[in-house]
Amino acid sequence: MRREILVESAGGEVRIAVLEDDLLTEIAVERPGRRGFTGNIYKGRVSNVLPGMQSAFVDIGLERDAFLYVEDLETYADDEEGPPEAEAAVVDRPASRLPRAAIEDLLREGQEVVVQVGKDPIAQKGARITAHISLPGRFLVYLPRVEHVGVSRRIADLVERERLKALVQGVASRHGIPGGFIVRTAGEGGTVEGLETDARYLHGLWEEIGRRAQAASAPALLHQEVGAVARVLRDVLNHDVQQVLVDAEEVYREAVGFVGRVQPELAAKIRLYAGGVPLFDERGVQIQLERALRPRLWLKSGGSIVINQTEALVAIDVNTGKYVGSRRLEETILRTNLEAAREIARQVRLRDLGGIIVIDFIDMEEGASKQEVIAALEQELRKDRSKSRMLQISEFGLVEITRQRTKRSLERLLLTPCPACGGSGRLKSAETLYYQALREARRQRAALGDGPILVLLHPEVARHLEQERDNLAAASGDPVAERLVFRGDATLGYEQFAVLPG
Repeated sequence: MRREILVESAGGEVRIAVLEDDLLTEIAVERPGRRGFTGNIYKGRVSNVLPGMQSAFVDIGLERDAFLYVEDLETYADDEEGPPEAEAAVVDRPASRLPRAAIEDLLREGQEVVVQVGKDPIAQKGARITAHISLPGRFLVYLPRVEHVGVSRRIADLVERERLKALVQGVASRHGIPGGFIVRTAGEGGTVEGLETDARYLHGLWEEIGRRAQAASAPALLHQEVGAVARVLRDVLNHDVQQVLVDAEEVYREAVGFVGRVQPELAAKIRLYAGGVPLFDERGVQIQLERALRPRLWLKSGGSIVINQTEALVAIDVNTGKYVGSRRLEETILRTNLEAAREIARQVRLRDLGGIIVIDFIDMEEGASKQEVIAALEQELRKDRSKSRMLQISEFGLVEITRQRTKRSLERLLLTPCPACGGSGRLKSAETLYYQALREARRQRAALGDGPILVLLHPEVARHLEQERDNLAAASGDPVAERLVFRGDATLGYEQFAVLPG
């Protein structure tokens, strides 16, 4: 598999794309003054304790108070993977917990706490925060408040796991570093020198954060997570990445400088793009990005998948579409579901879909077919850096996935609710607006008099209704309908209208 990272910069906006065999699998976007909050560390002040919900609101200086659950305050017992907030690419399951304490015994209103943002504010919800601080480096994640050493689950070799664990424990012991560490996937095959450099840097960073916390008054930002370019390079760039193409000199220097500090041997992979065509257009990224913003995606076989995000969950529907196969029905359905499974996994990563995801595959009769689809989906989801958990396919053909959500999805990042439809994704039909206007005219019949009744509408709706006016009036059999005259008004929205005397 050929992996590349493309960085395009224009007007202050920076977009970073991760490609696998020329297919867009991840996208990060950073705009001036719009950097996300996930990973930031704050000194906050508790504004409200909610015993009934075992949670608290904390003022960290953002527009809305952040939300802190009691489970994000408690001490974690020793576990191979550490607390779940440590690092999405590293941790695959929550740690076991010690007996739960009540939120009112842990916090009081007005108390100052040092916390880290685990999830960006989404819609009307404030940020979710945790007291379990984690500082990611190139090879390690430092857990200053947890006595624990673990290794990424993605490092499967047991001998290597034990070797890395012993190296990190030795580094922490020699340098008197409190807390714990998790070895990231990038640390596989790492040397004591590399791990030691990472550990000492992260410990020094935590000590600096502590000094800032002592001097600052809440609410205050103590540490800001690195920008999008550095974050992607830190988390994705490794020896498997063929190249990093950057189209702007300033961003190129930033990327080379960052990689030169954390992993100098990879700096040669970063190259300055000098083509005349915009980088994303040249590599076909822009077309794939536009496709990822549509609800319906067509598959090569002729089938399709429909992705709908709601407040509660993400619903994904698989359809055979134009694909009819060449042999029996079960084979046709299986081939469509297999292609859909691979594309769904890629779209989940690309669109950064989180929370509960429900996939409605086409019903399959044979158990072997169901297992083949599940296996294909699981295999593709292993490429995902965010942790997820998947249930087996139900008797109704549904698959449920929970995926870690830390920031806004691609749709919520790049799109805004339609002002005409109120964000529903649907507009009232011209016929519906016709009958609404007719009912309004009947309500105002006395004030409108006996002459023609003028209905002002969006020009497109007005043209359609004026063409169909006679047919609609005849079908309704209402004398008021025969008096309606439709006229376009460019100042009106698609679903707006006004009824006036003609």
